Amino acid sequence: MAHPGLYGVILGILALTTVISAYKNPYYAPNRTVNVHLFEWKWDDIADECERFLGPKGFGGIQVSPPNENVILRGYNRPWWERYQSLSYHLGTRSGDERQFASMVRRCNNAGVRIYVDAVINHMTGEPAENVGTAGNTAVFREWYYPAVPYRREHFNWPQCGIEGSDFVNNAWRVRNCELVGLKDLNQRDEHVRLMIVNFMNKLIDLGVAGFRIDAAKHMWPEDLQVIYGRLKNLNTAHGFPSNARPYIYQEVIDYGGEAISRDEYTPLAAVTEFKAGMELSNAFRGANELRWLQTWGPQWNLLASQDALTFIDNHDNERGHGGGGGVLTYKQGRPYRAAIAFLLAHPYGEPQIMSSFAFLDSEVGPPMDRYQNIISPSINSDGTCGNGWVCQHRWRQIYAMVGFRNAAGRTGVNNWWDNGTNQIAFCRGNNAFIAFNNNIWNLNLTLQTCLPAGTYCDVISGNKVNNSCQGKTVRVGSDGRAQIIIGAQDYDAMLAIHIGPESRL
Repeated sequence: MAHPGLYGVILGILALTTVISAYKNPYYAPNRTVNVHLFEWKWDDIADECERFLGPKGFGGIQVSPPNENVILRGYNRPWWERYQSLSYHLGTRSGDERQFASMVRRCNNAGVRIYVDAVINHMTGEPAENVGTAGNTAVFREWYYPAVPYRREHFNWPQCGIEGSDFVNNAWRVRNCELVGLKDLNQRDEHVRLMIVNFMNKLIDLGVAGFRIDAAKHMWPEDLQVIYGRLKNLNTAHGFPSNARPYIYQEVIDYGGEAISRDEYTPLAAVTEFKAGMELSNAFRGANELRWLQTWGPQWNLLASQDALTFIDNHDNERGHGGGGGVLTYKQGRPYRAAIAFLLAHPYGEPQIMSSFAFLDSEVGPPMDRYQNIISPSINSDGTCGNGWVCQHRWRQIYAMVGFRNAAGRTGVNNWWDNGTNQIAFCRGNNAFIAFNNNIWNLNLTLQTCLPAGTYCDVISGNKVNNSCQGKTVRVGSDGRAQIIIGAQDYDAMLAIHIGPESRL
């Protein structure tokens, strides 16, 4: 038997390992595996979308915009980044008030769709000319005084300093202690600051959220975040979570390599946003790299370990060219963008998240608004897509079909990889699903191993299954698992996908 003191240390380590591991496992409902970021949606609209679309289509969760009060920037025509200038932790924004937020969380949980909150805990506002928040509060910016929290000057990193471009490469201390683009930088080592943040996050847990995206995690010290995460409550069992379930946390750490701060400093705490995944897949599907190289996709590409990675093609920053994200595919690139997302969802690496945004030309512009600068709700067109200025990528058939594909694939790995030596690839997910891509300028027309049971399947990319027939391509799998796979170089989509389950198999 070990020495009692040593035994206690071992138990402590095991307990810490259990807690840390739990932060990396999203508590989706059974057979749901994909998160979607409904950027700037109103709470009532999200609740409706959970019940009419996201729940029935098998989505696992939603990242929602920051729910706490921000300063109103009418002079800037209410840009999207207004939501990241916190004025208090009161739950009042132009997405809705606390009652609407709580109702949304309850309705989405009932529909099997979990809510993940974008938590802005690194900073408060800058020093805008305007000084009224979305919940009616004010602050004295130049005194670092936010009475609705309350925060005073002693709760911020002092003396004031700003982050210079070279600091990201040379000075980790300044990146974590100085102001990001003039936003007043909180000192998370201060006990009062920790208490206010923990109270805010625990309130959201009480309301039924399943976890958090930690905005600007790179700009906070890992040891401070560890204290904050450790003080969070277990998830609320009244909302269908198992007892002792911990919130799923994914931390925004932009790290393309060669910087003073590494993503690896944060993976012991919780999952991390893997920006490299979107960059590399964008390069592949726009033709900068050949698809055949994706056979080794995953950590061998200098990506995070699968359990540590929140993966995506684009998010609200890099679709606008911010956050070192120049060059990622976005909704504006259509065919290669859909293919990159399909590969992201077809492959088992990481925890995937889809961006669902509004259309923009100016990268600063906020969501669709009426003349009073109130958010306009998305309209739903007859074909199921969105109107009123909303893109709603999650409603594109090619994307929601791949959510069903990933759910059908389950925990299976990649097997029976095939490629033509350049830009035509195919692979199975166990015996559950098969996908093929054609990024060449000539047709793919071959008999390939699908690994699926014999039968007739609808290609979920080219059309839906309706009344036991395929609106798009039909694929007949023989008793040996092989099928004729045809993807024309000029087809609307560069891919074909079939799987077990009612959405695909006839």
